[in-house]
Amino acid sequence: MTTPFLETPIEYLKGVGPPRADLLRKELNIHTIGDLLTCFPFRYLDRSKFYQIADIKDDLSYIQLRAKIVHIQTIGTPHHQRLVATVRDSSGEIDLVWFQGIKWVLDMLTPQQEYVIFGKPGIFNGRWNIPHPELEIPSLQPLPLSEIIRPIYNSTEKLKSKGLDFKGIGKLVKSVLLNEKFVMPESLPPDIIQRLRLIGRQQAFINIHYPQSPELLAKSQTRLKFEELFYIQLRLAKQRYGRLQKHEGHKFLKIGDFVNQFYHHHLTFELTNAQKRVIREIRADLRSGNQMNRLLQGDVGSGKTLVALMTMLIALDNHFQGCMMAPTEILARQHFNTITGMLTGLNVVVKILTGSTRSAERRQIQDGLQDGTVHLLIGTHALIEENVKFKQLGLVVIDEQHRFGVAQRAKLWEKNVVTPHILVMTATPIPRTLAMTLYGDLDTSVIDEMPPGRKSIVTRHVYEPEQGKVFNFIRDKVLEGRQVYIVFPLIQESETLDLKNLEDGYQTIIREFPPPQYAVSMVHGKMKQKEKDGEMKRFVDNKTQIMVATTVIEVGVDVPNASVMVIENAERFGLSQLHQLRGRVGRGSDQSYCILMSSYELSSDARKRISTMVRTNDGFEIAETDLQLRGPGDLQGTQQSGIMDLRIADIVKDEKILKYARSVAGEIIANDPSLAKENNDILAQHLLNMDKKQQNWGLIS
Repeated sequence: MTTPFLETPIEYLKGVGPPRADLLRKELNIHTIGDLLTCFPFRYLDRSKFYQIADIKDDLSYIQLRAKIVHIQTIGTPHHQRLVATVRDSSGEIDLVWFQGIKWVLDMLTPQQEYVIFGKPGIFNGRWNIPHPELEIPSLQPLPLSEIIRPIYNSTEKLKSKGLDFKGIGKLVKSVLLNEKFVMPESLPPDIIQRLRLIGRQQAFINIHYPQSPELLAKSQTRLKFEELFYIQLRLAKQRYGRLQKHEGHKFLKIGDFVNQFYHHHLTFELTNAQKRVIREIRADLRSGNQMNRLLQGDVGSGKTLVALMTMLIALDNHFQGCMMAPTEILARQHFNTITGMLTGLNVVVKILTGSTRSAERRQIQDGLQDGTVHLLIGTHALIEENVKFKQLGLVVIDEQHRFGVAQRAKLWEKNVVTPHILVMTATPIPRTLAMTLYGDLDTSVIDEMPPGRKSIVTRHVYEPEQGKVFNFIRDKVLEGRQVYIVFPLIQESETLDLKNLEDGYQTIIREFPPPQYAVSMVHGKMKQKEKDGEMKRFVDNKTQIMVATTVIEVGVDVPNASVMVIENAERFGLSQLHQLRGRVGRGSDQSYCILMSSYELSSDARKRISTMVRTNDGFEIAETDLQLRGPGDLQGTQQSGIMDLRIADIVKDEKILKYARSVAGEIIANDPSLAKENNDILAQHLLNMDKKQQNWGLIS
């Protein structure tokens, strides 16, 4: 599916050599000549378009001007000089600035000469300038078609220092395209190309780098985006089909006493329609004879734990055991308390196993699991220890799966000869396009409805000078008997600074809310687990009214009495993180509040994040906005999975292409699951090459 020329190490391309090759590998992950060609331009400059100086705005990344040099001067000392050339057109003036190569540039510049100027505008001392612009004397001849739309490539400061700015990379790409050995093998069968009216792969690669026209550029982008998304979907469809064939599942055909007793006599409220729909979807899986591998999404408080419990009761009715694994001891204990509370009066034996479980109790639990007298086990990583063996494990529920490694999860599957059914839960809403791409081999259920009577959390944005009003509000709520979280940001690059911020904040809170009238807890990531759990427990038991913390409380603390969440420096948090933190309150019957505090100086992205939080409580809408703002590569876990290493497609902007690619891939696998037919040889070979290049650890199964 590739040629020896494209597989040639990049150092052997003329103009590269070992030092530049080493930088290209480290900075842009370019190892071969073929890799260079998949380093696509991230934008294009229309060289037929000229801006007027008066029309320059701060949202323009690169501009092209036609202007005359009216003044040249060097400023500064011999060791810290800069060259400034002022140019003028009919609308105004702008400075061109050089900090390096000043002597060479001076020799090149001609006063009163008109130039075509290309570069990135900026502002210095209130005046527009273009640092290190490109200059050309206007040509009387029209530009050739291949140079009217100019590609702009990603580069880095280290690459630029070696002459590999966007222009230098463009020259390398051009040398490859003009090489007589350049042949880009086709990667799609002729019938797909004809049916979808796609242009050929070689033509697409040429026109993506040096478009002959805007129309050919658009066709090339569509072709290469489709190809990239199609192969992701083809692999996922093939894996899902393979899993369904390979992993025979236990058949849970019976709905018996456990489910019926619980549903008719112990459930004190009506299930939401969304919960009923999800339980029907799960039941269909459990009856099918194939192993269930289902992702259950739902916002904090939507009732996922109840769905998981009813699924475990179905396992019990069919004479199997169930287990639930949570990422922290506090969350495991929370699930244990919730589930045992719901099962009061039912003959179901539920045990909890964590790192702090005592040896004698641990041995009793292990014996009960092996003889079948323990029906449900809830715990942390302790569940995957080798000496934890079940008599007949039929269902595994994993909460907040992204907090566990692949190897950890796999150890649970191995606790049975027949792989147990898997239900993965997450309170982090995943945008549909991301779920389609990341979890395409999983069946997905969504609880998109909150239980009736649940009050929406009131969210307010306040600025730092209004801190006094916030403290007064906290006092009022504490007097009413409520509890409060105050969260400070955590930036990994500066843990010392963050700890200082937290400790300073803690001292401020202690001064404002002094003992013995108030009791304040503090929790942060540098504390030992035992200390952390102790402070958390004091808050859970209402021995402290205010919890000062970093984001360690983002997942896993359920305190119905806590009705106020104050987030300091809210502009420093991501949108999904803000939503997760807000989800710590609103868990009781009282009206809850989330207060986002920030400075007046906000970036446009920070302003949009905060305004989105104030406007909506809908986790899926928030997730979509977060995806648009941050891009898929920055969202939790996706960069590590390898799936989101997209070269040209954008799963937000290219949702239509993604859906179409998914549809075509599904159709092909339905008709030829192993890609054994002759016309699908090209697909099988291309997938094989992709798998050689990267192992995909992003899949839950």
